[in-house]
Amino acid sequence: MPIEILMPALSPTMTEGNLAKWVKKEGDKVKSGDIIAEIETDKATMEVEAVDEGVIGKIMVQEGTQAVAVNSVIALLLEEGEDKKALDSYKPKAAAAPVAEKKVEAVAAAAPVAQAAPKALAPAPVFVPAAPVAMPVAAPMAASSGGGRVFASPLAKRVAAQKGVDLRMVKGSGPKGRIVRHDVEHAPAGGGSRGVVMRNPVEYSAVPNNNMRKVIAKRLLESKQYVPHFYLTIDCELDALLEAREHLNEAAADTGEGNPPRYKLSVNDFIIKAVAMALRKVPEANATWTDEAILRYNNVDVSVAVAIDGGLITPIVRNADQKDLPTISGEMKTLAAKARAGKLQPEEFQGGGFSISNLGMYGIKHFNAIINPPQSAILAIGTGEERVVVKDGEFAVSQVMTVTLSSDHRVVDGAVGANFLAAFKRYIEAPVTMLV
Repeated sequence: MPIEILMPALSPTMTEGNLAKWVKKEGDKVKSGDIIAEIETDKATMEVEAVDEGVIGKIMVQEGTQAVAVNSVIALLLEEGEDKKALDSYKPKAAAAPVAEKKVEAVAAAAPVAQAAPKALAPAPVFVPAAPVAMPVAAPMAASSGGGRVFASPLAKRVAAQKGVDLRMVKGSGPKGRIVRHDVEHAPAGGGSRGVVMRNPVEYSAVPNNNMRKVIAKRLLESKQYVPHFYLTIDCELDALLEAREHLNEAAADTGEGNPPRYKLSVNDFIIKAVAMALRKVPEANATWTDEAILRYNNVDVSVAVAIDGGLITPIVRNADQKDLPTISGEMKTLAAKARAGKLQPEEFQGGGFSISNLGMYGIKHFNAIINPPQSAILAIGTGEERVVVKDGEFAVSQVMTVTLSSDHRVVDGAVGANFLAAFKRYIEAPVTMLV
C-alpha cells in the first residue's frame, strides 16, 4: 500500500505552508534522510527529509502551491517492489486546497518560549470579505503606433480633427488611459505627448501576502489589541562607546600583513551586550505574562529584529550576558546572513525573552516598537547624532542616541522599566563595565 508523504509541521505555530520546490520527482528512488522538497513556512524556507524508503509514485501537490495545510498528503511513496498500479485505486485522505478557495480561519500565533509555554493570546477577529476583490486589469493604451481602437472622448476627437493631431500618437491622462481634451490641446500638430502629464492606466498593483506577512500582521494586531503597551524614552551618550569600539577594532585588525581582522564590532553588538547585562541586573524585565503567573526567565536570550524580503524575523543570541563582544558579533553576523537566505532553523528564531529593533542605520531618531508576544518588552534604537549637551556647567557636542522601551504593563511596571533603562544607559556610556 502506498505510503503517504504529509505536509510537515516545521514549527509549533505552523498550520500551513507553501510547497516551494520538489527536489525529487516521480519515479525517483529515495531513502531515509534524503531531501525531497523545500517548504516555505511563515519564517523561512526549509528542506524536508524523507522518513521512509521507496520510489516516489505520485506527486499530489505541485511545486509553487500555496497554503497547503499541515498533515495533508503531498505525495505518495511506493515501497520496494510495489507496482505503480497500486496508485490507481488509492484515494488520499486529504488534499491541499488552493489558496484562492481556502477559508480564512483565526489562528493563535504566539511564539513558543524555550523555558515554558505561556498561554497564547486570544486570536484577533478575522474579517472575511463578502466577495473577492476584483483585480485591476490594464486597459489597452489609448494610442498605439500599430493602429487599433483609440480611447478618446468625443470632444477630444473633434479638437484633434481641428488641430490635425493624430490620436494614435497621443497618450491619454484620463481614466484607464482615455484621451481627453486637455491631452489633445497640449499635443503638437501631428501627435506626440511632450508636456503632457501621463497617468498610468493601471491604478495599482497587488503584491500577494506570503505566510510570513500574514503571521506578522496577525501577531502585531493581537499585540496592540491585547497587550497594554507603555513607553519610556532615554538618551544615551555614545562617545566612550565609539572610542572603545575603534580601539577594539584596531586591535583586532593587527594580525599581520594580508591577514583579515579577527572581528569587527558594530555599535549594535555593544547594544546587544548592554541589553543582556541590564536584563541580568534587572531580571524583572526579562519575563512574560500568563493568567496564572508571571514567568521570569532564568536565561538571558536576546532577540534582534532583522529585515528580510517580505517582512522581518528575530534571530536570538542566547545567553548573551555570558558572551564577550567578539562572540556576539560573530553570532549576529551568522544569524543575519542565514535569516536573509531563509536558512534559519526554528530554534534560532523561536523563543527569546526580550527584543531589540534598531533603525538607527536608516537615520531614524526615535520610534515606538510593538511588543512581540509572548515577550513583554522591546527596545527601539534610534540613530546616534551630534547634539549639544551640558557637561560640568558648559556646553559641549556629544554623540547621542535616543532609545525607547515598549513594555507590557501587566509585567513591567514603570519603576522596573526605568531601572532597566538606567542600567542600560550606564553600560552604554561606560562600555568598559560590560567587559568585567
